[in-house]
Amino acid sequence: MTRAIRIGIAVAAVAVAVVLVILRPGADRAVPTPTPAPTSPSAPLPRLVDVGAGSCIPCKMMAPILEELRRDYASVLRVDVFDLRQDRAPATQYGVRVIPTQIFYDGSGRELFRHEGFMSKSDILDKWRELGVTLPARPAAAGGG
Repeated sequence: MTRAIRIGIAVAAVAVAVVLVILRPGADRAVPTPTPAPTSPSAPLPRLVDVGAGSCIPCKMMAPILEELRRDYASVLRVDVFDLRQDRAPATQYGVRVIPTQIFYDGSGRELFRHEGFMSKSDILDKWRELGVTLPARPAAAGGG
């Protein structure tokens, strides 16, 4: 193995270690079991939690998708987005190892599905349908009247 390859491997290993330290501040402790998502007793909607960071390219690509879902499906889905650059606590709270991570919860707060990485709007909607959530054929128009 050439010296350049060994240096490249060492640099990659250090980069991975830095990412893990940033995302898992308590890395020496066991990964906690994700806590159920809190639900509103008056409106137990299914919930999508996205944990990412503003500096993450896939997270930036997902931002408009998540905002569309929040706006267009507000009557049937709750969408919560957490930015780990502003607050690292959600990484531990939701047991996140990679960003972005999307976590799908039912109306009672039980985790149904977890995905790591970019997820398109159509894939998110297809997953909700697969999980048994009825979505309107055409989302409600934003802004009303």
